Parts: sequence; C-alpha cells; structure tokens
Amino acid sequence: MPALDPAFLKTPIAHRALHDASQGIYENCRSAIIAAIEQGYAIEIDSQLSSDGRAIVFHDDRLDRLTDKRGDVSDYTAAELSQIKVGSGQDVIEPLEDILRLIDGRVPLLIELKDQGRKLSQTDGRLEQATVNALSLYQGAVAVMSFNPHMIENLAKLSSDLPLGLTTGSFMDPSWGIDAERIAHLSQITDFDPKRHSFVSHFALELAAPCIQTLKEQGTVIFTWTIRSPEAEAIARQTVDNITFESYLAVHP
Repeated sequence: MPALDPAFLKTPIAHRALHDASQGIYENCRSAIIAAIEQGYAIEIDSQLSSDGRAIVFHDDRLDRLTDKRGDVSDYTAAELSQIKVGSGQDVIEPLEDILRLIDGRVPLLIELKDQGRKLSQTDGRLEQATVNALSLYQGAVAVMSFNPHMIENLAKLSSDLPLGLTTGSFMDPSWGIDAERIAHLSQITDFDPKRHSFVSHFALELAAPCIQTLKEQGTVIFTWTIRSPEAEAIARQTVDNITFESYLAVHP
C-alpha cells in the first residue's frame, strides 16, 4: 500500500478547487485551481470519461447545471468539451492532463473518479486506465479515490504507486439507483482493505458512524467531505485527519 504524502495530513483540501461562482470562479476549473494554489491549499477534483475515452475534469454526469449545453459529458469528445465554457467566466472543461500540467506538483492533488453509470458496480476500466496514463509522468503529491470500490480495485491492479482511497457515506441519495442490499454493504465500508487502501473520505454529517470510529481506532487515515463553515470544521477535526472544504477559507494548521 503506497503511503499518502504527509502534506495530505496538514494542508486543507479545497473541494473541486477553490471556487466562487459569485466571482466567476467555477468548480473544477482552471481559475479555481489557480486560486487554490495561490492560497496554498490542496486540491480535490473530479474526473470522468469523454466519449473518446479521455479523462476530463468535471463533476456532474450532465452538462446542464454549469454550461449552456445539454446532455451527458460522455456524449462529447474531449476536443468538444474543451470548447464548452463553464458558467459565465472564461473557463472551459479541460482534460486531466492539462490540469496536471497546471498544478505541476505545487500542492497536493486528490482526484475522485466518477462512476458515470452510477451503479457502483464493475466497470470497463477505461477511466482507471486513462487516469493512470495521465499520471504516469506527474511529479507531486497525488492520491485517487472513488465511491465505487471496483474502480479502486482496478486502479490497484494498474498501478502499485498510487495511494488509493474510498469515498464513503450512507448512499441514501435516490439518484444512485442502487438497491438496499448494496447500500447496506457500501455504507458499512466493508470493502476497505488496509493492504490496498490508504484512506477513506467520509460524508461530514455521518462521522459518528460506528464503522468510521472502528477505522479510526485501527489507525486509518480519515478525510471528510464537505465542510462549509469554521464551526463544522472544528467539530469534524475531532474525528478526521483532514477536511475537504468549500464556501469559506479553511485555516492552515
């Protein structure tokens, strides 16, 4: 199991980078990443596949919320996505490789792989392979996580160097479209394997879950998502090793 870079334990992580739509700085975009770097924060970004199999940096399955286009991200090629503006600013949707060149190891980077099928079942492995390919020449503190344990299992087979983690919670959002048995399995974090996983990142409102307390007692590194105030941060830090935050400026320890 590759160890997390120590910087991940002391640098607050800006959720989808340091975005502020009121200032024309949009999530997962170049402007938000530059803002996070300037403030010295670690960065969390989301990655999924374009129609031509490239890893691109965007959170939503669909383009509707953040752009003037419609349809799934996976309906467009990386070249087409790179022409789509996000929000009202000048940012566009960029390939992971371009974002890696921008960050260039200056701050820790946490990449969440999105399951476009939202079934949290076995995948075809294309995003996992595209991610490993993009990171092959990257020099800097980096880790990869996903809600889908199968994706992390695939990554472990593709790379022995990447610190890997599980994004976790109760999975009660009906948009997941998964059955009760699968929800029960995932919510207990039974897929966590200390030989494969370096950390978990758990939903902030559920940090009192017994499975999180057990992992903490076992010495597991625990992050949390998403903290939105100093007050919530103070409570979370009683349990977690680091926070993923947005909507305010977290204090550097």
